[in-house]
Amino acid sequence: MILYHGSEHIIEKPRYNGGKPNNDYGRGFYCTEYADMAREWSVTREHNGYVNQYELDTEGLKVLNLNDYPVMTWLAVLLENRTFNVGSVLAKEALQYITKEFSVPYQKYDVITGYRADDSYFSFAYDFINGVISYEQLSEAMKLGKLGNQIVLKSKKSFEKIEWVKAEQVSKEMWYPKKEKRDSEARKAYASEDKMRYVKGALYITKVLDEEIKKDDPRIR
Repeated sequence: MILYHGSEHIIEKPRYNGGKPNNDYGRGFYCTEYADMAREWSVTREHNGYVNQYELDTEGLKVLNLNDYPVMTWLAVLLENRTFNVGSVLAKEALQYITKEFSVPYQKYDVITGYRADDSYFSFAYDFINGVISYEQLSEAMKLGKLGNQIVLKSKKSFEKIEWVKAEQVSKEMWYPKKEKRDSEARKAYASEDKMRYVKGALYITKVLDEEIKKDDPRIR
């Protein structure tokens, strides 16, 4: 598997158990199969970046693809790791219930793939646990951020099977505007078609909690 990692630095040897503990899926080395996405991730408004290219030998690795599960499972893993503002009673109850009922033992896997909770995705998830949008709207919103998937190395075994190939310098003048544009387009698509209106009969977090909906419920697809 060819992977790309965007950073302010050239990283010839990714460090096991490095990174921030409150990333989407916890500590790990976060990559993508799309070079352009890594170019966007590598830059900030102030700094140029580098795209590091790697080869990962996946033979013998246990890979968890969160996209094979309902969006609620992805959300449960996200809630376990990312920092959410749970000021409301509803959001607090939602966080506790979703992580209890919909998570999977992701820490047992060597590699995880799934959506990346950048600014737009994170706001969609935040709106759902606060009761602003329905589960159906959340699921639809996940399709809006193009090339939003990420691949994360979690285990020591996976770090032993990745090899650095090369690095390419990335210009912030070229790629930061593209990064902003993609996020802006996702937000605009989310806000279009009257997404924020209340949909009678839809699966809002209040219904999930009131009916104690489980992962085997057909409405969680």
